Amino acid sequence: MRKIIHIDMDCFYAQVEMRDDPTLRDIPLAVGGEGKRSVLSTCNYIARQFGVRSAMPAIKAKQLCPNLRIVHGRMAVYQEVSAKIREIFSRYTDLIEPLSLDEAYLDVTHCEQFRGSATLIAKDIRRAIWQELNLTASAGIAPCKFLAKIASDENKPNGQFVITPDRVSDFVEFLAVRKIPGIGPKTEQKLARFGITTCADIRAIPMAELQSLVGSFALRLHQYAYGVDERNVKTDRVRKSVGVERTFADDLHTAEECLDKLPMLIEKLEGRMVKHQERIVAKQGVKVKFADFTQTTIEHQSSYVNADGLAELMQQAILRGNGKGVRLLGVFIAFKQSQETESTGAEGKEKYFEQMSFMLN
Repeated sequence: MRKIIHIDMDCFYAQVEMRDDPTLRDIPLAVGGEGKRSVLSTCNYIARQFGVRSAMPAIKAKQLCPNLRIVHGRMAVYQEVSAKIREIFSRYTDLIEPLSLDEAYLDVTHCEQFRGSATLIAKDIRRAIWQELNLTASAGIAPCKFLAKIASDENKPNGQFVITPDRVSDFVEFLAVRKIPGIGPKTEQKLARFGITTCADIRAIPMAELQSLVGSFALRLHQYAYGVDERNVKTDRVRKSVGVERTFADDLHTAEECLDKLPMLIEKLEGRMVKHQERIVAKQGVKVKFADFTQTTIEHQSSYVNADGLAELMQQAILRGNGKGVRLLGVFIAFKQSQETESTGAEGKEKYFEQMSFMLN
């Protein structure tokens, strides 16, 4: 049985700012910009009591919390702190899968410290982060990745939660679908219309019907409903795509205005692709967010960044807005996945269906 820990720093960017400037500790604080189109990166827990959230427009955040202090982020500092956190992780295991600067999975199955107790290992990691960096972290401990991630959010901030193997089935059965990684608000609403709000509901629905609702995600969702997640902690995560986007101070109102921004976006995209020259491009696409915050993406197959193709996709995407102003434009490419990855995925499906046949009979 594997022992997986998910470590998630508490409001990481905001916490670093509060640590470095004590005058920010006891006030509602957010990290981001203050322009009329700016969006918050994160906020502290005082601000969250007013309804302020990450990815919220700064203007809305100020309406909810007039006394909110917004500071500009210091990415170089956050990266430096993140590297120190990673060094702490490495004292316990080499199997570390960073998800971002402030969270990571750790496989401590074969860790001999604390007699192999994942609970005590997580507690000691959090102690080290606090004593050495003066920052708090929360942890989730479980036999698989998706449950560890859910568990890390159970006792935030500065806490941890354990799901032991014998508790997996009971914990998952009545777990709200909104807590499952990969389930966004739209999918949650769609499932709710069919009476699916918990994992117990997912277990009760035929696979064919589930596929009609969520497409290819049905298999993974069915696995999660039974607490099954065979994914390993990957120390060499391969980036699947690269993209850039730009939010504009004033809405763009015509296709011509949007297309004028395309060369700038393509130039930045090609700049980011330099680090991935050995990868094979499989698709390219565009993202458009409209003035009412609805958004759409559209893509097609391509082996390179094709400006004419992106221009055509952008015009198609803009038409979906039915005349709405455009607040954000983005372009992206997706890389071809290796044969080994595709083969492993197929083998995983076969193994899963074998497991489910055993569990259900």
